Amino acid sequence: MIRKLVIAAVLVVAVALGAFWVLTIPKRMPASAIEGGTPDLANGRTMFLAGNCASCHAASREERTKLGGGVALRSPFGTFYGPNISPHPTDGIGRWSEADFVTAMWDGTSPDDRHYYPAFPYTFFQRMRQTDLRDLFAYLKTLPPVAGKAPADEIAFPFNIRRGVGLWKLLYLDGKRFQPDPARSAQWNRGAYLVNGPAHCAACHSPRDWLGGIIESQRFAGGPDPEGKGWVPNITQKGLADWTEDDIDFMLETGDLPDGDSVGGSMREIIRNTSKLSPEDRTAMAVYLKSLPPVDGPRRN
Repeated sequence: MIRKLVIAAVLVVAVALGAFWVLTIPKRMPASAIEGGTPDLANGRTMFLAGNCASCHAASREERTKLGGGVALRSPFGTFYGPNISPHPTDGIGRWSEADFVTAMWDGTSPDDRHYYPAFPYTFFQRMRQTDLRDLFAYLKTLPPVAGKAPADEIAFPFNIRRGVGLWKLLYLDGKRFQPDPARSAQWNRGAYLVNGPAHCAACHSPRDWLGGIIESQRFAGGPDPEGKGWVPNITQKGLADWTEDDIDFMLETGDLPDGDSVGGSMREIIRNTSKLSPEDRTAMAVYLKSLPPVDGPRRN
């Protein structure tokens, strides 16, 4: 009897491990799926600025095109370090193909078929158009190569089991691209695309569940700073009811608030990028943000 129970237990474990392995196979885009055409470097720079890439990948606050990585991102799961995404051939992404880059941005999979941790916000980048990703990749390849790799992530068990991220993706990575709302203006749709895609505003301005996923019912409603440095404001009409579109636009350009104060914390880094966007893109983002319905966020203790 005991022997049968042991055999049954072994079989159950084997089936569970097999299912885990199959369900967590990293997804990869074939080179044949990459669209043709000459990349637009100016648009690539726009995506670079909207995506706030320098804040996580440029260790020097003054040399924001040197993307050697090393910037620490602290979280409840451990400390992650932005990797080198300069065009260095061995330490950066200099030998990546377009398919490698799109796969990383859409599917969170590395060129050597490992899951990236979702500290890399690919759940937002999956909304981006392939043409914009190709333009961004081409722009990154024009920046200075930087030697050196970022420190290894400091993650405790069981979160350091990278294969387990595949299960996390089943819950939070749906693979859907941004779909314009035909009932809205082109300006509103441009703002929605920038805010929900490259700018990934909800990554900081939304509370998260115990697995680190966005709580969809409170998207944009603010909450604890992911790095444990205070509280991120609600940017729905619950928090911005007294703001005008012009107020939001001006804040994205200057960092100044309607009450005469200015943004603080990591938002200062974001303003360094949004201030360089075109006025049309900043206004589009303001129009979209002002349209967000009021949503109650978590209670601040």
